[in-house]
Amino acid sequence: MSRTARLLLLLGTVLVLGGVAVGATLHAAGRADRKDRAQSGGPEVTSGAVRLDAPHRGLFRNMAWGPHRDEITAVPDGRLDGPRTASGVHCLRFHAAAGTGICLQAVHGKLRDTYRAVLLDNRLRELRHYDLAGAPTRARVSPSGRTVAWTVFVSGDSYAGTAFSTRTSIVDTRGRRLDANLETYAVTVGGRRVRAADINVWGVTFADDNRFYATAATGGKTYLVRGDRSTRTLRALHSNVECPSLSPDGTRIAYKKRVAGADPDAPWRLYVLDLRTLRETATAERRNIDDQAVWRDGHTLVYSLPGDYGSDLWTVPADGTGSPHRLLSAALAPAFSR
Repeated sequence: MSRTARLLLLLGTVLVLGGVAVGATLHAAGRADRKDRAQSGGPEVTSGAVRLDAPHRGLFRNMAWGPHRDEITAVPDGRLDGPRTASGVHCLRFHAAAGTGICLQAVHGKLRDTYRAVLLDNRLRELRHYDLAGAPTRARVSPSGRTVAWTVFVSGDSYAGTAFSTRTSIVDTRGRRLDANLETYAVTVGGRRVRAADINVWGVTFADDNRFYATAATGGKTYLVRGDRSTRTLRALHSNVECPSLSPDGTRIAYKKRVAGADPDAPWRLYVLDLRTLRETATAERRNIDDQAVWRDGHTLVYSLPGDYGSDLWTVPADGTGSPHRLLSAALAPAFSR
């Protein structure tokens, strides 16, 4: 056998053995993935096309461990515990309505992470983005999809005894008008204008593209405020309201309330406020709720609680009846099609 033939034979052998090794590695990795999922009881998640305007779909941030963690994921509304379709879009906070999405995401740098708010079209493609001043905490889209809000935690405000405060922004997705900080709005409590350095505003929920509700805090108290973009005003309606969420018919607000006698580290319970009578109703959920609930329909609330993967979604009737039950494991930041 010539030297050339021997070299060709050797090269062929190396290639075959390399292919066998790669195949064995991939096969073992696939088995490990399936084994890990079976042992953990985690949901099945695969890549695919996700649309924000698809009917009868639930959307949320997937929290299951694996290559699709933190991706916006879709499931059929009638089979929320079924296989998940992952979009490839990573978000820390997310919301969507009428084919518009808002994704608050981390931008990983060599020295530190930064954050940005990304406006998404109905195929989850970026329209534009805005740099954020701090870590994301809340996000909402108006029912028409035209107006979007987000809240972040920021540090460095000297008046904040806990060394952080919030900053909330609202943007018109068509006209691109940006209200970068709602603390610049005129705040009234009890009919009097409040001028204080410690005002914080967070947790927007939209009535329409101009009117909204939010939480405003000053002087150690929190208030439900009604906001108006055209007049740049925030008017207090009720005290001890945080992270409001407006019902689909616009008549009630779900919110977290600090209750007397609760553990200071777990002080919030889930309530519903009738906007006409200002009557409060405690839901049947008795655990600490540190979330901005979502209305799945006109009768049911969805909210997050700690779970094996970081967060699970739970549901409870809004009228105080029934009992809470787990809706989805390994999920956060839901949005449901109307």
